[in-house]
Amino acid sequence: MLGRLFLALVAVVLLASCANYSTQDIQVQERQVSLPLLRGWHNGEEVRYITTDVSDRKMAQSMGANYAPRLRDAIPRYPKPPQVKTILERVYAFPNGEQASNVFASVPSPLGYLSEDRRYSPVWLMYQVTWKDSNKASSLTSEEAVLEAEDEGLVIIKRTNIVVNCPVIPFDPSLNRK
Repeated sequence: MLGRLFLALVAVVLLASCANYSTQDIQVQERQVSLPLLRGWHNGEEVRYITTDVSDRKMAQSMGANYAPRLRDAIPRYPKPPQVKTILERVYAFPNGEQASNVFASVPSPLGYLSEDRRYSPVWLMYQVTWKDSNKASSLTSEEAVLEAEDEGLVIIKRTNIVVNCPVIPFDPSLNRK
């Protein structure tokens, strides 16, 4: 009998405390994160992207991104047949600073939620582009231009083992004008 009375008393206390609890007591804080909006190139068009994760610790630190060594698991065994598709796309970076903006092999088409482009992936395997003669350096704004420069003997392209998560995002440049 005392056990039942005790349980009933506990139930009444719990219900009373629930009745006094309202949604006004809940403090919801919206948190925002600021990420640098970076400029890149795809097929001669300027694009914007963010970098969230990098498989190289030093690069992750310099970019303010997460160090994610597991991204390297996405790299297939080489040599791989060209018909074998992976989640990785190529991104071309210029480590000597001749060009500040990376070149992307693909972007969603169209940008945003309406994209149906099955070739696009936000996960990139970095290729370093180095000019043989920095005096001959020019702006390369497409994968085709990068590969042409290699064919002409102007640049050396080196595959790295650095994988980056860099989603290309919709961006209206008119919103950034002052």
